Amino acid sequence: MDDAALMRLALAEAEKAAAIGEAPVGAVVAKNGEPVAAAHNTRETEKNATHHAELLAIDRACRALGGWRLWQCELFVTLEPCPMCAGAIINSRLARVVYGARDGKAGCCGSVVDLFSFPFNHRPRVEGGLLEEESAALLAAFFARLRQQRREGEKPKWKKPQS
Repeated sequence: MDDAALMRLALAEAEKAAAIGEAPVGAVVAKNGEPVAAAHNTRETEKNATHHAELLAIDRACRALGGWRLWQCELFVTLEPCPMCAGAIINSRLARVVYGARDGKAGCCGSVVDLFSFPFNHRPRVEGGLLEEESAALLAAFFARLRQQRREGEKPKWKKPQS
């Protein structure tokens, strides 16, 4: 699969997140152009601050490949990784990160800070902006809907993901 196809898989994961009331972020780990693992945010439904799409996809990839070193793998994610996810990317030795939308509030691939520019023991290649409009549109629609619900006095409703 090419990069765009892998990012479309990440977008499909983001749509799953939106369907259960989660911030629509999806991630795919690929090796040799083939998906190894995919995930979406489940922070609200699982009540767990670490349930970002990237961390879940990295965890699944480690399990699928039988080790924690993902040096032959690439991460495709719809939103620029945060500091926590950037740390996991460094520690898992991912070779490359490709993200869709920039995150001006928490992005650590250059928007707020570039954690990969620091002298850590590993530095992935980073490419941003792939299917950026689609990724940003999903996020914008989700947060607009959330703001509207709050204005109307509704509490957010999270649904447990279907297995």
